[in-house]
Amino acid sequence: MTTGGYDSIAVAIEGHVATVTLNRPDKLNAFTVAMVDELVAALGMVSGADAVRCIVLTGAGRAFCAGADMATLNDIVARKDAALGRRLVDGSRAVHRAIREARQPVLCALNGAAAGGGANLALGCDLRLAADNAAIGQVFGRIGLHPDWGGTYFLPGMVGTARAMELFLSAEMVEAPRLLALGLVNRVVPAAELAAAAAAWAAKIAAAPPVAVARMKRAVYAAGRATLDEMLDYELEAQLACFVTADCTEGLAAFRAKREPHFTGR
Repeated sequence: MTTGGYDSIAVAIEGHVATVTLNRPDKLNAFTVAMVDELVAALGMVSGADAVRCIVLTGAGRAFCAGADMATLNDIVARKDAALGRRLVDGSRAVHRAIREARQPVLCALNGAAAGGGANLALGCDLRLAADNAAIGQVFGRIGLHPDWGGTYFLPGMVGTARAMELFLSAEMVEAPRLLALGLVNRVVPAAELAAAAAAWAAKIAAAPPVAVARMKRAVYAAGRATLDEMLDYELEAQLACFVTADCTEGLAAFRAKREPHFTGR
């Protein structure tokens, strides 16, 4: 099922997987304020759909996202329009909140270049699958700008302080093999196989027990700011909630019967 209503975002739901596509291929999917608003709305819509168990975020055409639309940036700088600049940059708050608060894992299918804010949109997803021709770059310094869209939060946490400093200061585009070595992407596949690989991975995630998966996602992000005792408390709460689900009963029965489980989210 394909849902409309957006000018710069395409949404398709097939089975338990929703695919949200940045859809300005002629502009390398660079985002405007209106596009950011549409992305927030689309993510909210699919994350709120009961049937959806995994969200794939990707780009149309040859790029994932080139960051901010250059015409918009030129307008902000030429007119010293702080209000428009704030809307463009601070729109990332709602996007990342939508990704982080979604109960479903969000898988970025990185189909090409992701630069500036586009790079940090990719880093804000829960998982990243990259085509072998993909690249990520913190290119802000090339045009006299500071990293935004969460880059100073995500990147040091992923690669450490020294590597993050290097990537910010060099403003280089990092290609897929090094992205994998740095841990910035989970997997790399040939570009021609990206869509199929993303669909297969998303289907595997969607087949997992949704209640447990949602709790796992919350736990992973909570761990970085919690004490051991706090995480043990959270694990206890989460496990007790899972014990009473039909999915737990089904999982144990399938294990005993040596068959694949069928999870329903109940």
